[in-house]
Amino acid sequence: MNKQQITIGTTIDAPIDRVWQAYTTPADITRWNFASDDWCCPSAEADLKPGGKYKARMEAKDGSFGFEFEAVYEELDPNKALTLAMTDGRKARTTFASAGGKTKVTTTFDAEEQNPLEMQRDGWQAILNNFRAYLEDGSRKA
Repeated sequence: MNKQQITIGTTIDAPIDRVWQAYTTPADITRWNFASDDWCCPSAEADLKPGGKYKARMEAKDGSFGFEFEAVYEELDPNKALTLAMTDGRKARTTFASAGGKTKVTTTFDAEEQNPLEMQRDGWQAILNNFRAYLEDGSRKA
């Protein structure tokens, strides 16, 4: 089955090694991995090796809804790229590239079939925007 792919990206004013660390370290992930201020990421796991598990709990701060995002690391090339294989068979590949003292982060992921493409793109982009804000000014906190 051919899945439609969606690509999002941002450029972060931080060196690539710090961006990689924040993207792959559970203590950092819990501080930025949510799409809006009424959500949070109370826990995260990242076993950084091929076949290692990635897991993040995402939930509404009012307790009305929550879910586990789970995947397995399929590819790991530190400071360059990682690929996650999600439990439903979809994949997400994120790349990191130096860009004049900044870091360009790009994620391409397989769309799911339950929600409109625009909603998926906007949600993933909002999380990436929180990631950028966390690194640039520390404005995202658990």
